[in-house]
Amino acid sequence: METFYDFDTPRIPLIWEDAPAFSWPSTTWAIKFPEDYKWKWVVLFSHPADFTPVCTTEFIAFQAKKTEFDKRWVDLIWYSVDWIHSHIAWVHNIKEKMWVDITFPIIAQPSIAKDYWMIHPSNDDSHTVRALFIIDPKWKIASLMYYPSSNWRNIDEILRLVDSLQMTANNWRATPANWPNNDIFWDDVIVPPAENLADAKANPEKFENKDWYLCTEKNPNS
Repeated sequence: METFYDFDTPRIPLIWEDAPAFSWPSTTWAIKFPEDYKWKWVVLFSHPADFTPVCTTEFIAFQAKKTEFDKRWVDLIWYSVDWIHSHIAWVHNIKEKMWVDITFPIIAQPSIAKDYWMIHPSNDDSHTVRALFIIDPKWKIASLMYYPSSNWRNIDEILRLVDSLQMTANNWRATPANWPNNDIFWDDVIVPPAENLADAKANPEKFENKDWYLCTEKNPNS
């Protein structure tokens, strides 16, 4: 495959920076990002190449959870360095061999790998690592994850992280470890720590607390 990546020029998009725009055909429609995703959350994720075994299992796992992403107003976008005809053939193969319809779009555009820093020098210069970006409705990078090509992503953890990010975005509350199943607080959420002496005194009186800096309240979505 032709080398299209220059390791000296790109920079990983950081949390709360604008998600790089792109426009390219996909297996479902010609996507224009961010224009086509107003008011939506987006999970954009990459694969090393088409017709690879771990990637195929991830296709099926994401598709199995697609209704859960839909409930959260999250659209899935898949990316691989291979071209659109290979993507189409792969989708047909998964339908034929494993009886699963892949309904989210798969795009092919070399610049996406560069703009989102999906290709790492330790991998090679033509195949992506398993990169995943959660993008909020303001088209900001809300979270990013990178996995080696040999190891698959946990879809339930991605859903849990989406729930946590949406909790913060909608209610300005943080979430504790293993939320919503924290050993101490269960699905309670964390109130932002006091930033002055008055709040440090008032917060423990207004909220459940372990101390002035660690106050919680019931999950507003429960």
